[in-house]
Amino acid sequence: MELPAGIVVGVETPRDEAAFTLSEEPSDDRRVVTVDSVADTLDELEQRCRRWPQAAAVCDDVLRAFDPARSTFAGVITESLAYSTLQSGPEFGRWLAERGPAQVPESPDPVVAQRRDGRLSIEFNRPQRHNAFSTGARAALLEALEVARLDPSVEEVVLSGAGRSFCSGGDLAEFGSFDDPATAHLARTRHSPALVLDELTARLGRRCCARVHGQVLGSGLEMAAYCGWVVSTPDAVFGLPELALGLIPGAGGTVSVTRRIGRWRTAYLVLSGRTIDPPTALRWGLIDAVE
Repeated sequence: MELPAGIVVGVETPRDEAAFTLSEEPSDDRRVVTVDSVADTLDELEQRCRRWPQAAAVCDDVLRAFDPARSTFAGVITESLAYSTLQSGPEFGRWLAERGPAQVPESPDPVVAQRRDGRLSIEFNRPQRHNAFSTGARAALLEALEVARLDPSVEEVVLSGAGRSFCSGGDLAEFGSFDDPATAHLARTRHSPALVLDELTARLGRRCCARVHGQVLGSGLEMAAYCGWVVSTPDAVFGLPELALGLIPGAGGTVSVTRRIGRWRTAYLVLSGRTIDPPTALRWGLIDAVE
């Protein structure tokens, strides 16, 4: 079936050229997503692609353009340029108008880091906002990660979140605060936790670990997926909700999530806006353990 954004969704039979294939039967094929009702899911996808056709089409383009064997940097740059394009588009503009003015509450210590011997523990610390990721949180996270990147005596990094959630994604009150998309692109790519986490995982492997719980959404999921080992509690919920803002993942998720579960299931998470539970995330390879 071809959706309004020109995206092809396969039904039952896996197809490489499709964005993904829907089936009501269980499948280990990364191109296939198992759903309760193919017909209902297609109707929902059609409605979403009609409402956000530009973001849906750009998402499909970016995921097809990324080669998991290529460098993380190339993928992050491609994603960010596409994200910036959508920031200047009508769909994101409509979302901003519907949201209206917003003010980000102050968080004095948005990230807390603690060093004990060779272990560096980094905790998101905005529990009243489900650890929504803000500019301040990004700066504090980068400062903590730089310690691990530059100090070879750091042998383990553990990323976690305070309160009820690991990280609910970007702080929506802060969206649209940059003066222009070009400035936002430079901020995302010159100060990117994704690139540092990727470098640390290359050095530390599964000793670069994310321990997740509660809401693990948007940028929270995207950053966790860069870690060499992701451990989830049974209550976690995983998703990529950016399409509803007229955007695509912008914290490196088209790279990190795609490497873990393939472009097909990544596309499904973005285009459908649906969340998945820990057993599904474990089966797909999005996480590595449930404890």
